Amino acid sequence: MRELDIKGAWVFEPKVFGDSRGSFHEWFKAPAFAEAVGHELRLAQANCSVSARGTVRGIHFADVPPSQAKYVKCVRGAILDLIVDIRVGSPTFGQWELVRLDDQTHHSVYLSEGLGHGFVALTDDATVVYLCSEGYAPEREHGIHPLDPAIGIEWPEDVEPLLSDKDAAAPTLAEAAEQGLLPKWEDCQAFAEALRR
Repeated sequence: MRELDIKGAWVFEPKVFGDSRGSFHEWFKAPAFAEAVGHELRLAQANCSVSARGTVRGIHFADVPPSQAKYVKCVRGAILDLIVDIRVGSPTFGQWELVRLDDQTHHSVYLSEGLGHGFVALTDDATVVYLCSEGYAPEREHGIHPLDPAIGIEWPEDVEPLLSDKDAAAPTLAEAAEQGLLPKWEDCQAFAEALRR
């Protein structure tokens, strides 16, 4: 696993074995995960979404603690997976990264608790699976508008963004900060340290 520029986010790049019958790869390896992240992956829920080209899901996050860490993989088609540092006080607060996930390279992304997450579907029927550390809890879930110009995410120019009503009504990063919705860097660090013990 390779850590991204935003602390608390990693990409897993497996070796894919292919022949005339198809291919095989290991998309999650507990020892490699624990070595990179510092603790085992707690699995509480697994999700699957299917999206039309242009669908933007996110930016989503949950209250810390316990938040919801995610291990994300695209099993059909292609997406650009989005990680946004929304942790108030973080050295990389407001920064974002896009990682292509697709059914050819079979890369996966892990986002630790407190990071904002989203993606845009690059193909029709883009199918994404998530392993989640906590179950869905609506009262702890929040969103930030994915087209917030202050964040400035460089979505592909050839893709027309399709947002849900909920995501289209989400506050900007500044508004979420004013409303006290954003996780604090020190709380995320303390929670991560507790997981390592």
